[in-house]
Amino acid sequence: MAIVNRTPDSFHDQGSTYALEKALEAVTKAADEGADWIDVGGVPFAPGPEVSAAEELDRVLPVVEAAKARCVVSVDTFRPEVAAEVIKAGAGVVNDTSGLRDPVMADVVAGTDAQLVITHSLAAPRTLWPSPQYDDVTADVSAFLRGRVALALERGVRPDQIIIDPGHDLNKNTRHTLEVTRRLDEIAAIGYPLLAAVSNKDFIGETLDAKQHERLAGTLAAVVFCVLRGARIVRVHNVRAAVDAVRMTEAMLGWREPVYTRHNI
Repeated sequence: MAIVNRTPDSFHDQGSTYALEKALEAVTKAADEGADWIDVGGVPFAPGPEVSAAEELDRVLPVVEAAKARCVVSVDTFRPEVAAEVIKAGAGVVNDTSGLRDPVMADVVAGTDAQLVITHSLAAPRTLWPSPQYDDVTADVSAFLRGRVALALERGVRPDQIIIDPGHDLNKNTRHTLEVTRRLDEIAAIGYPLLAAVSNKDFIGETLDAKQHERLAGTLAAVVFCVLRGARIVRVHNVRAAVDAVRMTEAMLGWREPVYTRHNI
């Protein structure tokens, strides 16, 4: 899953794809580099200026329209009214980083062909949650996701529509995120496709003492580790490198044949 943000204040790209022309160029580049999905965002999770639903739609809809012919399109939104419009426009996935904070989101997805990513987070989007505390972070995340999946099913979302995401770094400190990653197989055992959104995040920067744009090696290590622990979707900024890392991992696991074989043949 490649990331294309039409925001001026996203934590990694810092507005580099905010202009529509740049966003559309990023879609083409990501698809050419092997992305299966494009995840379009109009509002960051982190605190920042208010963005209305109308403005969010103005940002994401043109990208959805352009990207849907190239690959699956997901839209990162916590607003049911935005989700309804992007599904109509051809988005195949709603990526709700609020974890169904508004249960109407499940109602919007139910009865459609779209899928729903249910993500663990504690705070409302755009809200600070300093010094998060957990009794057992992995068990707590698992319990939250199981509960939100049950809510989605109760409201008519089909099991085959559900994807889960433990929310790396979302209302978690670096030690929390490292432990969740170490025990990711426990979250995969919930039984739904598992998304790992680890790309260039602060837990990598703090672990390696790496600045924002010096985290590619750490990101690739995290991506491979998450695949080995059960992740089946990875959300990344550096598509080409991540595709190569995942395909090599799949080949070593026996899930993918080499493109060609000449060595010692």
